[in-house]
Amino acid sequence: MNILLVSPQTPDTFWSFSHIMRMVGSRAAFPPLGLLTVAAMLPREWNLRLMDLNVRKLSDADIGWADAVFISAMIVHEASAREVIARSNARGRPVVAGGPLFTTGAGRFPEVACCVLGEAEDIMPALVADLSCGRLKPRYQAADRPDVTRTPLPRWDLINVRDYATMSVQFSRGCPFDCEFCDITAVYGHVPRVKTPAQMIAELEAVRATGWSSGIFVVDDNFIGNKARAKALLRAMIDWRCRTGARSNFTTEASMNLVDDPELLDLMVRAGFKNVFIGIESPQEESLKECRKVQNTRRDLVASVRTIHNAGIQVMAGFIVGFDSDKAGIFEQQRRFIQEAGVVTAMVGMLSALPGTRLFTRLTNEGRMIARSTGNNLDAFLNFIPTLDPATLTEGYRRLVKDLYTPREYYRRILTFLKEYRPSGPRTAPHLADVRAFFRSLWVMGVAEPGRWEFWKFLCRSWLLHRRAFSEAVELAIRGYHFRVVAARL
Repeated sequence: MNILLVSPQTPDTFWSFSHIMRMVGSRAAFPPLGLLTVAAMLPREWNLRLMDLNVRKLSDADIGWADAVFISAMIVHEASAREVIARSNARGRPVVAGGPLFTTGAGRFPEVACCVLGEAEDIMPALVADLSCGRLKPRYQAADRPDVTRTPLPRWDLINVRDYATMSVQFSRGCPFDCEFCDITAVYGHVPRVKTPAQMIAELEAVRATGWSSGIFVVDDNFIGNKARAKALLRAMIDWRCRTGARSNFTTEASMNLVDDPELLDLMVRAGFKNVFIGIESPQEESLKECRKVQNTRRDLVASVRTIHNAGIQVMAGFIVGFDSDKAGIFEQQRRFIQEAGVVTAMVGMLSALPGTRLFTRLTNEGRMIARSTGNNLDAFLNFIPTLDPATLTEGYRRLVKDLYTPREYYRRILTFLKEYRPSGPRTAPHLADVRAFFRSLWVMGVAEPGRWEFWKFLCRSWLLHRRAFSEAVELAIRGYHFRVVAARL
């Protein structure tokens, strides 16, 4: 059979990094890891093509070649996904759809021939058999969550890795915490399921075999959800680096209780982790208690961020405004906290109630739901009735994000970070692509765009005061250009 796997186009969001792709010499930020993994579950004798619409356009000839079209999408991809579905249906090609968009909203897509709800590993044999016989069912859903130690190596041969700025791998699914607004536990459960160290090293070797030696994103929603298993993997990664001379560094997502385990933090540094995304959400204790972000309560959050910076890992963080506990002063509280802590990459969003979350259920029961979430973390859009005046909330949010990403505030935040940051762990020379990106940035941010004077002042101070971390300073400056553009459009 001929199977076309389609990754929809990502709109202009905080994490799309679309405005710096030309600067860094890539077409898209991340490869479609879910589709590459699903592809590995299909029969090897089938003919597969993967089309990432963030890299190239989908043609009618591509659809016409296929016997079936597989699509995987998040909520933010809905517009692009609907277009792909409509075009496939018009050509008489059945669509098999999976991912969060369809897992939580399959009923909104009656035009889709087949929806896969949840994880695919355990249902794929039945789906393949039915597709081969032309008897696709409208729904496939496994009775239990799959054992990820049986998940196959992604089909990296289906993409050109040079199209992407960062590669991706996955170690675990699930999170032990119970944040009210988060849909991770609804989809993947509270008990983290993890791959074996040998399995993960094989995946990292498969990525390295493509010639890749740059950054890798470990896409877990909480890499340290099972600390003991995470430590075992980190020790294996340290050994792998020593044996192979691997040069990649790593980024992942974790919870703030990382700072409570110095051994774990040290192992992450030694394994080559350079960035960690943490959901801080709010500097206000009442809001943290409201959303059950218990891992962030009863601690000095600024000091916690600095502990991680001191260890040699940069904290990227998520923040939310719009909790019932928030008052009109929350915007200035958030701004002061982010600047003081030196959280350079600060993703600030308005609270949104996602399907399947306890927040969604509570607000529905309270009669406060008014619309579906767009899934865009930079959308000044309310899908429920807040306790704070809606106009105050949306305007305060827009002003906060715009202020955070003005050149002056952003560069000040990088310098605050660099004062606390202690470069540690494996050090590698910049890649040629990094050097090219640096020189392109000199033109874009130092000549062509507003904020050029602040940019040159920042570069000079970084070189004079933080020379050991100058490459990190440049990388953050480039990343900030994307944030500045998307913030200005709010």
